[in-house]
Amino acid sequence: MRLVGSIEILGIRAIGKHGVLAEEQSRCQPFEVDLRLEVDLSAAAASDRLEDTVDYGVLTEAVARTVELESYNLLERLADRIAGVCTSLPGVQSVEVSVRKLRPPIPVHVGSVGVTLQRRVTPPLEAPVLPEAPATSLA
Repeated sequence: MRLVGSIEILGIRAIGKHGVLAEEQSRCQPFEVDLRLEVDLSAAAASDRLEDTVDYGVLTEAVARTVELESYNLLERLADRIAGVCTSLPGVQSVEVSVRKLRPPIPVHVGSVGVTLQRRVTPPLEAPVLPEAPATSLA
């Protein structure tokens, strides 16, 4: 039996340089990331072993490194990169990534600005199974 569920990791905070303005590209600012992963939880539910599920610690460190070490003009691109990190993990079938800039350089006071995107892992194409030709006798 297949058991599909979700794993949520909310409020990952990291400091990075993302934005269109020169000021944003030279000065670090805080970002917050939420992840919602759709995962095959069958093995983890049966085994109760960390090796059979998504390791939250490893994933959050990889997301934080992406925010901290890479630099993009748009939050859309940053969110897409984070989605790629998530969907590269075994068992992850889809991910919803929300990225928020906590101190955006805009003239109106806001709590944050952000984007949310979803990525689904497409299963590899399998070769079609062709029916076997009937056996023929040459006798």
